[in-house]
Amino acid sequence: MKKLSVAILGATGFVGQRFVQILENHPWFNIDILAASNKSCGKTYEEALNGRWNIDTPIPENLRSKIVLDSVSDAEKIAQSCDFVFSAINMSKSETKELEYKYAKLECPVISNNSAHRETPHVPIIIPEINANHTDIIPIQKKKLGTKFGFIAVKPNCSIQCFLPALHALKDFLINSVVVCTYQAISGAGKTFNSFPEIIDNIIPFIENEEQKTETEPLKIWGNVSPGGIVLANRPKISAHCSRVPVSDGHMASVFANFKTKIELEDVIRRWQNFNPLRLPSSPKKIITFFEDQDRPQTKLERNIYNGMSISVGRLRKCSIFDIKFVCVSHNTIRGAAGGSVLLAELLYTSGYLTKNNF
Repeated sequence: MKKLSVAILGATGFVGQRFVQILENHPWFNIDILAASNKSCGKTYEEALNGRWNIDTPIPENLRSKIVLDSVSDAEKIAQSCDFVFSAINMSKSETKELEYKYAKLECPVISNNSAHRETPHVPIIIPEINANHTDIIPIQKKKLGTKFGFIAVKPNCSIQCFLPALHALKDFLINSVVVCTYQAISGAGKTFNSFPEIIDNIIPFIENEEQKTETEPLKIWGNVSPGGIVLANRPKISAHCSRVPVSDGHMASVFANFKTKIELEDVIRRWQNFNPLRLPSSPKKIITFFEDQDRPQTKLERNIYNGMSISVGRLRKCSIFDIKFVCVSHNTIRGAAGGSVLLAELLYTSGYLTKNNF
């Protein structure tokens, strides 16, 4: 099978580097273009990184000397030279929105890690195991854009992927309200301990825009496709508090949930254990890994389960205010970012949206 040609926009950033790592030996996709800001343009990838490679595996040898293009000024060239792009650019929301629209209108599909289009009604936010059917909005989006092949699809905020699958497995019990507190790693801010010394021995109880995303994006994921765009679900009500903690990688969430239907702990465990993943190259063997030990999951121990694509859940118990409470952990730059985007691309490929000869 011929591999599809891929470009990574924002390839020198934290998430862009993770894309490079995950895609190095991908069976369906091949990295042919690396792009970043104009200050990296014309340099080799290794020169552009300038010692800022933050991944625990080496830079792929075949990419060290690849010349980096400009995500903005080289857009036409990039769009014509690849089958689709992964977008991990670090620009303002308005600039990101405009650039991703540009690629889509150049007939180049965009799978975005950015938040710029998550509120755009005709752009789906997809977790493949939860709302794969939201790909149905893509033909409607393309008609609106006036494109034959180009479109935009996004994955959700990195912290949402650590707890939403666990809640989705319980949707039949009619979730009424949720409180979630997230404890988010510094890599989610594109930082390391060297570049973020103020986090050492500290917790920062504020992450800009994070709580709004945590409260609204699940409602779009659980919403319905309509000709006018995706209609948000009206339930459950979600209240979130998000903190930055001194952890390198891995987001944790404490979740408290009420249901309209009576739910027992045995029901919860059964649903989690039977929550099956898709059969895609990046799918984990189990999307939800349940721990009975009271001191698990732990971020450091669990973030890399099933290549960082599984969600770890534990500390399940009854609550004096809510029906149940539990803790979730996932790897924020793998499952929550680049890995989630690659999984989305795999879903779109199997659905025919990334193969031009289908159009």
